[in-house]
Amino acid sequence: MNKEDVPQDKGALGRLTREVCYATDAEGKYVTELSAGWDVKNQALDAAWQDIEERVARAREKVSRGEASPLLFFMERRLMDMPTLAAYTGFWQWRIKRHLTTRGFARLSPRQLSRYAEAFAVSVEDLKSMTLHED
Repeated sequence: MNKEDVPQDKGALGRLTREVCYATDAEGKYVTELSAGWDVKNQALDAAWQDIEERVARAREKVSRGEASPLLFFMERRLMDMPTLAAYTGFWQWRIKRHLTTRGFARLSPRQLSRYAEAFAVSVEDLKSMTLHED
């Protein structure tokens, strides 16, 4: 790809960051060039984020119906799976699985709740009420 042909399509990440691409200059030598984005890549990222938002909405519904604890909502919102949350909290995965139930969540001690809250970067009250205060 020639240096002049490096895509500059604005996307969701275009306001936040730019990507380094390799292109050839007029002499045919490889050089680095900054790209604001690429339309195909932007579409793929948008589709991925839409899927994530749908998963978060389904998790919120499950918690609202009493089928899961607020941990499920925050795991989906923070893009965490069971091994990741286990690494952040120090809890074994089988314990987290138990805490994902409403009954297991209700039995959590204040110290356990604070470990989860810290992992999700929220207060204990926000953890219990599924409240987000994002910048």
